[in-house]
Amino acid sequence: MSKVPTIELNDGVSIPQLGFGVFQIKPEETAAAVKRALEIGYRHIDTAEMYGNEKEVAQGIRDAGLDRSEVFVTSKLNNGFHKPDDARRAFDTTLEALQSDYVDLFLIHWPLPTLYGGDFVSTWKVLEEFAKDGRARSIGVSNFQTAHLERLAAETETVPAVNQIEVHPYFGNEQVRTYGRDHGIVTEAWSPIAQGKVLGDPEINRIADARGKSPAQVVLRWHIQRGDVVFPKSVTPERIQANFELFDFELDDSDMAAISALDKGEAGRRGPNPDKFDYVPG
Repeated sequence: MSKVPTIELNDGVSIPQLGFGVFQIKPEETAAAVKRALEIGYRHIDTAEMYGNEKEVAQGIRDAGLDRSEVFVTSKLNNGFHKPDDARRAFDTTLEALQSDYVDLFLIHWPLPTLYGGDFVSTWKVLEEFAKDGRARSIGVSNFQTAHLERLAAETETVPAVNQIEVHPYFGNEQVRTYGRDHGIVTEAWSPIAQGKVLGDPEINRIADARGKSPAQVVLRWHIQRGDVVFPKSVTPERIQANFELFDFELDDSDMAAISALDKGEAGRRGPNPDKFDYVPG
């Protein structure tokens, strides 16, 4: 039985706050990693069309002996398929790869404001179709800035259930998080340990030593206590296990403030800026 708390989304769906991410896990390693995570107790898997391992996620769920309904699965639209008909076909391909007639959460992976004539609104309206016919239990976005979210609010009917964005102690992304909090959009944090860059930070290590926890566990606990959804990834069984052990300790207010104070603003961003990012797979 999973001990992970859940968060209720604005559509009434409950999402496990801690998930297992499969970004940059090779397809041939994905099924085993997912199986291990599920055996440990994870019940939320975060994948994407561009990760190239949706099929293997489904295999890992089967190998763990779990029914599809027992696992919350998120996937994301490939950047090359933002045009409405392309998005519909891509979504069908996702369901086929997952061997499921639905996905728990489907996201626009990037807004790509410099491509497609800057039109991510028509793409979002296609996701609304998926939500209405039940094939996507929830829909959301990823890497959307405040201006992108404001445009969806002005031109469409559905508030995204989540916004999956880069968040870690060196880049709190507070403007976007605040907008989400004020408008009922749950923040999901990707790159939660800044690709390992925060793990050597003296302040984080001080807190970890005092708590008898690893730096990674302290940072992941910081995310949890801030109310965000987080999904660390690893193929190492010991790290998959350690990343799950976040619920037998708490950080006090001074710890939380000390970690939040490490924010470097835009200089701390590790990934691309969503206002400029225009990658489309070849």
